[in-house]
Amino acid sequence: MTETTNFLAIDLGASSGRVLVGGWDGEHINLEELHRFPNDPVIIQSHQHWDVLRLWREIKAGIACYARQHETALSGIGVDTWGVDFALLDAKGNLIGNPYHYRDARTDGMMELAFQRIPRQQIFEQTGNQFIQFNTLYQLLSMAYNNDPQLEIADTILMMPDLFHYWLTGEKATEFTIATTSQMYDIRKNSWAINLLTQLEIPQGLLPSVVSPGTILGQVPTTLMSEADLRQPVSVVATGSHDTSNAIAAIPGLDDSSAYISSGTWSLMGVEMAEPVINDQVLALNFTNEGGVGDKINVLKILTGLWLLQESQLQWQREGNDYGWDELLALGEQAEPFQSLVDPDATEFLNPTDMPTAIRDFCQRTGQPEPSTVGAVVRCCLESLALNYRKALEDLETLTGKHLKTIRIVGGGSQNSLLCQYAADACQRLVVTGPVEATALGNVLLQAIATGHLPDIAAGRKAIAASFEQQYFEPGSKNAWDQAYGHFKNLKL
Repeated sequence: MTETTNFLAIDLGASSGRVLVGGWDGEHINLEELHRFPNDPVIIQSHQHWDVLRLWREIKAGIACYARQHETALSGIGVDTWGVDFALLDAKGNLIGNPYHYRDARTDGMMELAFQRIPRQQIFEQTGNQFIQFNTLYQLLSMAYNNDPQLEIADTILMMPDLFHYWLTGEKATEFTIATTSQMYDIRKNSWAINLLTQLEIPQGLLPSVVSPGTILGQVPTTLMSEADLRQPVSVVATGSHDTSNAIAAIPGLDDSSAYISSGTWSLMGVEMAEPVINDQVLALNFTNEGGVGDKINVLKILTGLWLLQESQLQWQREGNDYGWDELLALGEQAEPFQSLVDPDATEFLNPTDMPTAIRDFCQRTGQPEPSTVGAVVRCCLESLALNYRKALEDLETLTGKHLKTIRIVGGGSQNSLLCQYAADACQRLVVTGPVEATALGNVLLQAIATGHLPDIAAGRKAIAASFEQQYFEPGSKNAWDQAYGHFKNLKL
């Protein structure tokens, strides 16, 4: 009987966190969820923060779950999270304050302030990043501009996965893929863009060294082993610590003619490239270059994803209507098609207090019928997301010169069969979905490579293809989608 090697993947998303165990038997990877928990922002004096101490407690609880349920010693632990957010530590390594949530309003107007000091094109030339107001650069600029005392006593800045790796090992370092989400990293020189921080009067001495994905950072100390009931030492691996890079690493069949979508609260749509693509066209279309694994660069567009529906569902719950996902999708499918569309990336959808009302207000402002039923809102959201994918796909083909024949969707959104079919119809491409747990699988894959159990990403993708089923969505009739797309493009102007 083949012995199974186990790795612990700690996957923290913007709305929930999971601790999973991935087992590798030499041919297949299996995945078991040990512990799941919500990751909700905490509002303190009108500011949104992450509750990182509770997340740390949940991480330790997940490790303890493994220790209780499995006799086999762990071969690795890795953490991945969403991008851009960070924590500050003092000179003794203690956490300073509560890390801010990227949707906090403190970054309002900060991009415009940055452009007064540094031309937009100059920032892009160095970082290759998409301009979004909550990027790390603008979060730090807001602190510097407002003389936040936390910056005065800070000694180190750690991105979110790096914070948890530090608490797991005592080692301070930033992993490459998460560093490239900050808009503070020179992706061509492979170093921090120090001069940008200098020009914006942001302290640059806070930045730690950058390590490659797949770096073994150290081992869990004995005190933490005791807390989490671990019986044997275990290595901690900086995987593709940005959750998107891990998800892309785990996409079976990803090739030069494939686009990917990592689908969840956000939809990240792009292609793998050997080098960053930094030119005026990429700047004009507002795409980003992010670090990938296996010496790849992810050229992608960060699009609003299922956030519109997630927030609508929460609002309906607040109103006393507890719709499940299956019920919402059934109502959406029954609704009249192409009655109303929105631009999912419009600023009014960043953090509204009432998402269905924000959607109706957008439709009213743009001269469209206001979706008056739950099903109409669902249909509006899903059709708009699919048409947004089409726009991003066209732009990707323009930027890369490639004909992208297949769209490969992974993550939680890949379970939304209605959205996947709409994506196939809108884009007139074959859509292949799965695996759902791509982020955790990529985490496990990178740990297996780091510890010598797998040779490379290609071998890992083949193992994932052999271990998990995929679904296929063929494109249907295009005429109605073509007409809707013409209307949608006008909303994006």
